[in-house]
Formats: sequence, structure tokens, C-alpha cells
Amino acid sequence: MTTRILFVCLGNICRSPTAHGVFAHLAAQAGVDVHVESAGTGGWHVGDPPDTRAIQEAAARGYDLTAIRAQQVGPADFARFDLIVAMDRANVAALERMRPMTSETPVELFLSFAETGYDEVPDPYYEGSFDMVLDLIEAASHGLLRHLSDQPRA
Repeated sequence: MTTRILFVCLGNICRSPTAHGVFAHLAAQAGVDVHVESAGTGGWHVGDPPDTRAIQEAAARGYDLTAIRAQQVGPADFARFDLIVAMDRANVAALERMRPMTSETPVELFLSFAETGYDEVPDPYYEGSFDMVLDLIEAASHGLLRHLSDQPRA
């Protein structure tokens, strides 16, 4: 059974598309059956590719983000995905505000799946630090894969 995961950040051009690309790549290598997408809580970049700096940093480590295009998360995504993974607490709060009353889809902070010393993935858009963000995303991706492998299959 395919697990459907949505990675969410603010604009869907830095953190969440990086998580999307990294996690999809690592899951494929591990033979884990997942469907992965990413989205932003804001719609400013809908249709745009990831930030060039994110694409370059990911490519340097063997991840291809070039096919990913930004989209905006919406209430219907709670029915489309089995797990929604947010990059920071502000994203969690925005997701909880749009959650349909009947939805029980889990919303988790991405770094809850890794022991990194951070609890949120910092936004590199203004500060840079795309390499450090990629380190955090790789660690959390490995942790999320372990978490999925520990789950009983329906």
C-alpha cells in the first residue's frame, strides 16, 4: 500500500521541495512505496520551480529537484495524503487552521523524525544556509523512513 506524504513550508520553493526531492529519492533507494508531493501555505510561487540555490545544493548531493513545481496546500489535501509534514511551527498552525473538522490526518514537524538539535527546519530563503538545511532534511528523511518501516501494514 502506497503511503502518501505531503511536505509543507511557507512558499514551496526552498524547504518543502528539497524535502520532497530528498525523501522521494531515499525512499526509492530503500524500496519504500510512497507518493510524495510538496506545497506551501502561501500561494506566491505557484507554478514556479524551486529556488535556484536549493536546486544547486541538492544537485551537488545527487538529488534532482528540477521537475518540482510549487503548489499551495488546501483543505482537500487532508483527504489526499496519509501524513502531512511541516517544516516549522508556523506551518503547523496554518495547516491546523485549514484542517477540515472531520480530518484525522496527522500533521507532524519534520524534525520530530530526527535528533538534530533543531526542532524546526530554518527557512534559508533570506539567510542562505542551504547546505545546513539539506543536512537537516537528509537526517529527518532517514528518520521518517525508519518510522514508516516500523508502522504495521494495513
